[in-house]
Amino acid sequence: MNQDEEHLKLLSIFHYVVGGIAGFFACIPIVHFIIGVVMLVAGVAGTPDDERLPFLIVGFVFTFVAGLAILCGWTLAICMIIAGKRLGRRRSYTFCFVIACISCLFMPYGTVLGVFTIIVLMRPTVKELFGVSP
Repeated sequence: MNQDEEHLKLLSIFHYVVGGIAGFFACIPIVHFIIGVVMLVAGVAGTPDDERLPFLIVGFVFTFVAGLAILCGWTLAICMIIAGKRLGRRRSYTFCFVIACISCLFMPYGTVLGVFTIIVLMRPTVKELFGVSP
């Protein structure tokens, strides 16, 4: 096994690990989502008419922002896991490169992984392994 294949194998494993970590951290806003749902329910059912609007507005904001954060985090985690699988099989060069760039936003693990993935994917010998012209 040459050095490029070994690096791709390690990057594949690390994409699985960082994807799992990203998926775990994306679950943290579930608490805010639940608080927002409780505020929406309380704003609809349990308060007088003049006090409903603040509960509804804040509840909607909590629910929307937390739901968006959860969705984006899980999407990133799934894409990182898929990129790990494709790195291991040496397929979808562009997808792996784009996910490496996007994973740089997930500090600090994703940044380190993304930079190393970009460095490895830029090698002409690795491009040949993927079947991409250098």
